[in-house]
Amino acid sequence: MQHIQSYIEDHKDRFLNELIDLLKIPSVSADPAYKEHVFKTAEVIKASLLKAGCDHVEICETEGFPIVYGEKIIDANLPTVLVYGHYDVQPADPLELWDSPPYEPVIKKTDIHPEGAIFARGACDDKGQMYMHVKAMEFMTETNQLPCNVKFMIEGEEEVGSVNLSKFVKNNQEKLKNDVILISDTGMIAQDVPSITTGLRGLSYVEVEVTGPNRDLHSGLYGGAVANPINILTKMIASLHDDNNHITIPGFYDKVEELSEAERAEMAKAPFSLDDYKKALDIDAVYGEKGYTTNERNSIRPTLDVNGIWGGYIGEGAKTVIASKAFAKISMRLVPHQDWEEITDLFKTHFESIAPAGVKVKVKPHHGGQGYVTPIDSIGYQAASKAYHDTFGKNPIPQRSGGSIPIVSLFEQELKSKTILMGFGLNSDAIHSPNEHFGVWNYFKGIETIPLFYKYFTELSQS
Repeated sequence: MQHIQSYIEDHKDRFLNELIDLLKIPSVSADPAYKEHVFKTAEVIKASLLKAGCDHVEICETEGFPIVYGEKIIDANLPTVLVYGHYDVQPADPLELWDSPPYEPVIKKTDIHPEGAIFARGACDDKGQMYMHVKAMEFMTETNQLPCNVKFMIEGEEEVGSVNLSKFVKNNQEKLKNDVILISDTGMIAQDVPSITTGLRGLSYVEVEVTGPNRDLHSGLYGGAVANPINILTKMIASLHDDNNHITIPGFYDKVEELSEAERAEMAKAPFSLDDYKKALDIDAVYGEKGYTTNERNSIRPTLDVNGIWGGYIGEGAKTVIASKAFAKISMRLVPHQDWEEITDLFKTHFESIAPAGVKVKVKPHHGGQGYVTPIDSIGYQAASKAYHDTFGKNPIPQRSGGSIPIVSLFEQELKSKTILMGFGLNSDAIHSPNEHFGVWNYFKGIETIPLFYKYFTELSQS
């Protein structure tokens, strides 16, 4: 396509300022305190899509937060690309670990991002990456180079399970009809090593509650005589892994896909330095399931992790108390063929069965989704590969991601089309963590690469 780089250069300050303004809005879907900000963000996205050249944009109400739908149909005989993204963000806690306020975006240079990175909640996940598509759309419409039809579906509940998006997709199959789905909510190996995500893990997320006595008790008067829910909970959680870090829930691995040695050997070709990995995380050793490498553990193997645990007194000073209740939030990342609802049931049955006498246990499922694998011989993958080759000067490496986008498997089930995951973030961008950031170079590189996907997908679809 003509003049992509010059267009970006001419408008880069505006592109950055627009993203910074978007990042200032605390669109936290998990916390009701931010409800009005989430709705405000949907309005901003609607206005942005209209300015980018969509002929029709609407805010579709749901039982929760709205979905922004936009489209530009130039010829019914041409292929249609459906762009999916989300405008909601994770909570910023713990706030004290941020070097700058999470909703006051700043651009700072880092060793990895010498040209600067935007530090703010949602910078990479997913406002920055979603907004690349809006600006790519602007370029194609402003220069009259949009080669096919495009639809946008930007939701506000991805970080809380996309429950209402599932209903929307099922009820709007004709509106959402497409030839390929394009998402940027993943990453790449390095700035000089482009990659396309070809697999996502599924997810099962639960909350557990352990109840002992009917009130908090004095630990001197009652300690050693009644079950302490915090002690019990930690023992129960510890029992969920054996000495080889293998998950002990009966039936958990029954449907796990075992990759062949040849497939594992192909994965191992991706550049990876274990020393650099440990240095970046300030750890002296890696940890995980015996018999698998670090990159296998975080992509092709299922996991179980405690995401939060609490109970009793956690304020300043001391309070000698045995808590009445203890809680934990637990996520399980799943691989293809593991059904998230089945795994949730297996967890619930097992966790309740290992509770000792003296306590009561509740397991509350939150949300989940299936894993996903996309073939590398599809037209969509080939188009993405050619686009990356043009802008990076080398072919991208296919890689499986450890993360989850639960809605992707539903897209294929309901819309009958493949999803292409063109991520431009890096593992070091601290998504879901304090000091989340997104490289300025990565942001512009995405805007430069995405229009080429449209070009090549249209050409390959018509050949």
